[in-house]
Amino acid sequence: MNLQFLNSRKIISTIEIASQIILQIYHRHDFGIEIKQDKSPLTEADKKANEYICNQLTILYPDIPIISEENKNAEYSVRSKYKYAWLIDPLDGTKEFINKNGEFTVNIGLIHFGVPVAGFVNIPCSGITYWSIKDCGAWKKNYNEDDSVMIERFDSYDGCLEKRKTIVLASRSHMNDETVQYIEKLGEVELKNVGSSIKLMWIAENKADIYPRIAPTMEWDTCASDAILRELGGGCMMYGNEDEYLIYNKESLLNPSFIARLH
Repeated sequence: MNLQFLNSRKIISTIEIASQIILQIYHRHDFGIEIKQDKSPLTEADKKANEYICNQLTILYPDIPIISEENKNAEYSVRSKYKYAWLIDPLDGTKEFINKNGEFTVNIGLIHFGVPVAGFVNIPCSGITYWSIKDCGAWKKNYNEDDSVMIERFDSYDGCLEKRKTIVLASRSHMNDETVQYIEKLGEVELKNVGSSIKLMWIAENKADIYPRIAPTMEWDTCASDAILRELGGGCMMYGNEDEYLIYNKESLLNPSFIARLH
């Protein structure tokens, strides 16, 4: 697969500017909140970031269709014919955005016949962008810095890590009994709660070991992060069958339950 057509610098610029659009709204005293049909919140930041990202990607890659949380997406009869497609969550963690705890992200993922092959995740409140392109490594870039730093694969740390409890991540806004039962079976662990795809970036950087998500998510919630984890030797694996990875652009854009880890 040849992904040389991807311009990482332009995509990073796109996600960074979208992040700044979000922060301008975030730092206002108040902003409008709508409730969508699925009962999830929608803000001006979601809509403006989505508009900017979709416009820029259409200019850069007019032949690659877009699947976004905030768009009216094509029917499966059309989508099933996509070779490549962008999966976009312009503001992952809208509840965290509303609660002003800083734990929200911007996510741009690229799939090739249902497999994540590139991912870009920005954390607006820290200014950090994580990104990967298949077979080109996973990287981390701070806002206003020109160069990215490669994220080392977990194996390169072997023998250098201090022994510690298994660090398990759980959603700050979505926790259920089945997840609690799964975590209890892991034995003595350290449980940390954090919002949005920040959880998956903690795993990418070996700040945590496992994220069980035994509850619904959408494909655009995980695609970009999954691409980054796969480049590091891990990924989002099916709950109950961790030999199988999540697949994307299915007839239903709802993810099954999954376990995210590097090993």
